[in-house]
Parts: sequence; structure tokens; C-alpha cells
Amino acid sequence: MMEKPALDSSEERAWLGEGQSEVQLAASPDTTEPNDGDRPAWDSKIQYVLAQVGFSVGLGNVWRFPYLCHQNGGGAFMLLYVFLLLIVGVPLFFMELVAGQSIRQGSIGVWKHISPKLVGIGYSSCVVCFYVALYYNVIIAWSLFYLGNSFQYPLPWEQCPIEAGTNETVKECASSSPTPYFWFRKALNITNSIEESGEFNPIMTGCLLAAWAIVSLAMIKGIKSSARVMYFSSVFPYVVLFIFLIRGMLLDGAIDGITYMFYPKLEIWGNVQVWRQAATQVFFALGLGYGSVIAYSSYNPIHNNCHRDALMVSCINFMTSVLASLVVFVVLGFRAKTIALHCVVENLGVLNLMSSNGSSQYWWPSFNVTDPSSVSLPEYRQWYHEYGSMLGPQFTDCNLEEEMNKGVEGTGLAFIAFTEVMALFPATPFWSTLFFLMLLNLGLSTMFGTMQGILTPLMDNFKILGRHRTLLTVFSCALGFIIGLLFTQRSGNYFVTMFDDYSATLPLVIVVIFETISMAWVYGTDRFLDDIELMLKWRPPVVYKYLWKYVCLLAMVGLLAASLLRMIFKGPTYTAWNQTAASEMTLEYPGWALAMIVMLIVFASLPVPIGYIHSILKNRSALDVPPQEGPGPEVHRELYTKCNSTDQLDSNSHPAPCEEDGIRPRTSFLPVGNEQYQLLPQQEEEEEEEEQDTGV
Repeated sequence: MMEKPALDSSEERAWLGEGQSEVQLAASPDTTEPNDGDRPAWDSKIQYVLAQVGFSVGLGNVWRFPYLCHQNGGGAFMLLYVFLLLIVGVPLFFMELVAGQSIRQGSIGVWKHISPKLVGIGYSSCVVCFYVALYYNVIIAWSLFYLGNSFQYPLPWEQCPIEAGTNETVKECASSSPTPYFWFRKALNITNSIEESGEFNPIMTGCLLAAWAIVSLAMIKGIKSSARVMYFSSVFPYVVLFIFLIRGMLLDGAIDGITYMFYPKLEIWGNVQVWRQAATQVFFALGLGYGSVIAYSSYNPIHNNCHRDALMVSCINFMTSVLASLVVFVVLGFRAKTIALHCVVENLGVLNLMSSNGSSQYWWPSFNVTDPSSVSLPEYRQWYHEYGSMLGPQFTDCNLEEEMNKGVEGTGLAFIAFTEVMALFPATPFWSTLFFLMLLNLGLSTMFGTMQGILTPLMDNFKILGRHRTLLTVFSCALGFIIGLLFTQRSGNYFVTMFDDYSATLPLVIVVIFETISMAWVYGTDRFLDDIELMLKWRPPVVYKYLWKYVCLLAMVGLLAASLLRMIFKGPTYTAWNQTAASEMTLEYPGWALAMIVMLIVFASLPVPIGYIHSILKNRSALDVPPQEGPGPEVHRELYTKCNSTDQLDSNSHPAPCEEDGIRPRTSFLPVGNEQYQLLPQQEEEEEEEEQDTGV
């Protein structure tokens, strides 16, 4: 295999540090990398794949991807998504898998291994992971609350409650419907805006405590305990999705929902915001930048085929999104058809009342108004379009498409639209229990990966934390619960929205930009491909070199610019529930909330420049230390150079030098355990002279 070219000396001094040799970069004396023999490992390949799939396939696949697909051209958006997945998602995912598997460290150790100046990238990943863990576990707590309420018949969100004193329906519920009323008033007891904090919600606080307890127990023994849970939490959602798909296809309106979703609108490819949304979804679907992908792959054998893993996990992720979209739009199609037909019945009731009073106009419909079951939705809509302008406000257009547009994203899909549909199923408690068990497992499998992205780097980089894994896990979960109390107050849902929209998006994009620069431009794509060849025993296609250096980097910079511009010109907003109007409305964040958003973004991005500055100052202080007298350990270290792990020495021949004279030894990406060291010719000659002088 061809030898890697040496870095240009100026580039090496700038990035790797003037006082750091290449041997130190591969295996620094003060590194905290544990012995590979002591490092945990996956029991089987299927265990590892389930963990990666469980982390990457999360709630976003169920309630974010279908919404984007529906809003941005259906099948056309899917084609755009697949295109960006292939040229941006897979290469970056592959890069993180290689980094973790070869260095066998978490995100902090990986970038510190390449250069101490890059250590801030790992710390930024940890901060963002902690942000996500804080609000993601709140969604798990909501799922626990709904799961607990699913063991009732009838379900508590099927009907509006009755006021005790007046025996009348609660006004807020009557003005909306039972499902949004139960979500906003009974589950969240939400305030009218983020400025009205309100007291803590005791039930949600208890559910959040239970959620953190589940995570703590599953993570307490590291990957050994969490991997066992993965067998169920990663597979069970697929079973539920297929059950819902089969049941949904038997419902009236299922085909309408699927047709509405997949109908292609190719004109959306000219919209920049659609490209931004597709790139963002690719970015978050694979879990790039969190450090969890790196952490999971660091427990793999060194020669594991991570290229195949990257393609397999990406493919499974996309197919899961398509499966979830089918389920969502089959169910939403049934919901929309049911609401539209109910609308037709109400309008026919008005017509029937008019006919009983002797009213008969030229616009009178030809169909039988006394038998709603005989009137189809297209017949009614055709009549309304012809004479609707002549009719009074008591008649409405029963539009199937308008109903499809309502409540199809995020919590609106899971806790309002789906709960409303399941209330129409026979044996409603069974379907509700099944659905919220699926949400719970989707959330937990992603949560395990997120926590691994925090714990693994810290334990790898700090020996004392590595020796107290259980204490670190329990402390992290306890801290997450205490800070998470912010989300269990009555205005907590607005803070969940804030964290989801702003705390992770920009910092993660910044992290991945620096990851790509570090690997493609600082370390070098040729060296990186050489190291992959050593690991996999074959060299990946050269197209990866250009994807990493140009396409991925430009795509990430473009995504960052588009996200910043949108946030600046559009302004951060959130959706609030108004109790008086019993409806949702869009509000602007107050000044203190905007300051909080900026602080979240800055605090997550700050470790990158801080790590760089700290490394420069540390190098300068090391240079200022006067040299010790006599040949210290630094002199002896310089007499050795590294050999390629494939350059095995022939025991019957004289050992040849690894590097030619005048060429600096190369930086190795692989850990020290895969390298050999040979004496340089200069030292060999000195030893021969000493032997002659002593007569040996």
C-alpha cells in the first residue's frame, strides 16, 4: 500500500502543535485512552445494528418526515431527500463511524486524537446531546402519561367533560374538540403564553421522574444493559407500525390519504426552503454531530465493515420514514374522510329542515337530502361549488384536503390527530396502548443513544469518571431531571418547542462543519482513506474524497446560512394555546426568551473556539519551559519512528528503515496498538560503534 504523504511542515505546526510529534498524536503519553482489552464491546453485530438503528430512528421519523413530505410535494420531496441522503448523509455518517471505530474513543477523544486544538468539537457535541436529552425525555414522559390513561374505557379524550355545577359541557372543550382539550388542559394544563409560567404540573413531574428512572436503569451498566433493552425497544415499533398499516388499509379514506401524500409536485425543487428542510431532516434523521454514532461505533472490532453499516443503517432509516408516512397518511386519510362525511351529514340536515318548511329553490340538489348515506362526498362538493355562492353561511364546503392539513406535525400528530382517530376504532384502549407503547420505545431507543453520546466521551477522557460509571450515569440522570423541571411547569410545552427548534439545530450544524473541516482538510482525505483501507482491507471509492472535501462541507455551510437567515428575517415564533378562544395562535417570543435562545446557541458552540485557544496557550507555556539538561525522554522518543501496520518485519532479513531519509514520519489515525516501532539507522550505527568499542 502506498505510504501517506507527510503534512506540510507549516500546516503541521499550525494544527498539530509545534511541540507535538507525530508519535504523540497517535498515542500521546497523557492520553486517557483505555486499554482495548478493558473497553466494553458489543456481544454481536445484530446488537450493534439495533443500537444504531434505534438511535437514528426516532420520533422525527414518525411525526416530522410525513409532515415535510406532505407539505413539500409528496413524492418529489422523497426524491430530493434520497438525493441529499446519498451525497451528504451517507458520507458524513460513514465518516463518524470510521472515526469512532478506528480510534475507539468517544467524540472528545476522537477529535483530541487528531489534534488537541479540535477537542472543543467533542465538548460541543456533549452539550448539544444534553440539551436534546433534557426535552426528549419530556416527550417520553408525555407518552407515559397517555399510556397510563389508555387503560380506561371509554378513553378520557373521547368525550368532553361535564361541569359539575351546571351539568353543561365545558366551554373550552365545546369550542374545540375532546382530543385537543385533553392534551392542552388535562395533560399539560397549559398557560396562554410562555410569559405566564404557572405552577408545576405534579402529574407530569412524576412522569418525568419515571422517564429518567427508566433511562438510568437501562444505562447504568453501559452498553451491556442498554443493549439488552434495545432488542425490544428497537424492534417493537416496527411491529406496531405494520399492525397499524394493515388495520389502516381497511379503513375508508386510506387510499385518499396515500394518494394525497405521494402525489408529486416537482415545482418544489425550485424552492430554497424545501432544500433546507430536506437537508435538515437528513441531518437529524442520521443523528450526525451528536457524538452518539461515534460512541456506538467505538465499541466495534477494529476491522468491522463500517461502510456496509453506514449504507444499511441509512437505508433502514429511510424505509422506516416511508413506512411511518404510509401509516400516518392512511390514518389521517380515514380521519379526514370521517370529518368530511360528518360535515355532509350536518349540511344535509339543514337542507332537510328547509325542505320540511316548504323551501324549494332552483339550486336545490338532485340527490336525496333525507338519506345522507346515499350522498357521496364528490356529489355534495360538486353541488356546493356550483351554488355555494348563493347559499347562506349555514352551509360549508366539506373539503377533504383542508382536513388533511390539520394537525399533522409533531405533538399535534401524536397527541391530537392520532388519539382522535383511535377513539373511532373498536377496542380503543388496545389501539391506544399499542400506539403509545410504540412512541415510548421510539423515544427510549433514541434517548439511550443520546445519553451514550454524553457518557462515553466523558468516561474515555477522564479516568476518574470511567472508574465510576454507575455514579456518573445516576448523577447525569438526576441532573437532567432537576433541570427538566423547567418543562413540567404549565408553560413547559413552550420551552420544549424552543429547545427543539433552536438549541440543537444551529450548534449541531456548526459541529458537523468543524468535523468535516478537521477530517477533510486538517487530517487529509488521502490519509483518512489510507486508514480506512487498513481497517477494512479494501479502499473506499475515491468519490468519498470529493464528497467530504467539497460537497458535504458546502452543503453544511449552506444549511447553516439558510437557517440563520430564516431565523433573522422571519423571527423566532411559537404556537400557543388560547384558553378563551380554545384555539392555537402564533406568538413572538419575548425579549428574555430571545436572549435565552441566543445563550443556548452560544453556550453549545463556545467549546470549539475555547478548545482551540486553550491548546494554543498550553503549547506556548510548554515552549516557555527551559529544556532539561541531558538527554531526556524527548530525545529518545525522536530516535523512533512508526511503521505501517502492514509493513511486517521479516525475521530472517535485516530490518529496513520505515521512512526514507529526509521524509518526516507520518501521522497515523489508528491507535498505537496497530503500529510497530523500529530504530532509525542513526541509532543503529551508534549501537554498532559501541559494540565495537566494548569488544562485544
